[in-house]
Amino acid sequence: MTRVDLNSDLGEGFGAYACGDDAAILGIVTSANVACGLHAGDPEIMARTFALARERGVAVGAHPGFPDLWGFGRRRMPFSPPEIERLVAYQVGAAQALAAYAGHRITYVKAHGALANIAAEERPVADAIARAVRAVDRDLALLAIALTAQVPAGEACGLEVHQEIFADRGYTEAGLLIPRGHPGALITEADAAADRVVRMVEAGAIITAAGTPLPTPIRSICVHGDSDHAVATARAVRARLEGAGVTLAPFRP
Repeated sequence: MTRVDLNSDLGEGFGAYACGDDAAILGIVTSANVACGLHAGDPEIMARTFALARERGVAVGAHPGFPDLWGFGRRRMPFSPPEIERLVAYQVGAAQALAAYAGHRITYVKAHGALANIAAEERPVADAIARAVRAVDRDLALLAIALTAQVPAGEACGLEVHQEIFADRGYTEAGLLIPRGHPGALITEADAAADRVVRMVEAGAIITAAGTPLPTPIRSICVHGDSDHAVATARAVRARLEGAGVTLAPFRP
């Protein structure tokens, strides 16, 4: 029987500013990647998100990004790999502390936005992220973008690595995410996103915008939580997967 995790990036408001419907998403997904206060989030939001995830039986991970509240962590920033290593370690530690405060515990780490995209292509950055995770807690798993440099970097550090695909993003022929703002980058129609997820899980492959299958293990599926269509997409993906006989469960409870 096929088992996959359904995850979403949550806790991405800041202060009085809300972002997405975290409460609704936490009723659908099996894992939540919680922003750690640099690209989004703050101690109040983190504590609330971890507590609600615990109540809902949802696994949680740290979601570190660049210190870029203005750009939501989606802009490239000129940090060196050693600086990135410390930025990630700082955020993982914050997530561990606030999760413990809320009676929960983080079990994995997933990089956010531009940091994740750079690490997908640049091995030194991927290595820096993996080293930071191992230094803080070698028992944490790494949730990595499938078929990218993040995978061998995590494995080289001795981390448990799980590969994820994206329900609501298009792929290039190289297996990378189509950059935001380019045609085909975002899949905004819930049923279309659900259909392609089922096809990818059944094929055991990323399917590019041109229809090319790129074989990969698929252990988790991400639906971004900050969009207007996030809840509808997450519901459609879950329903279609369960209808196809796929069991949904966190890869790291």
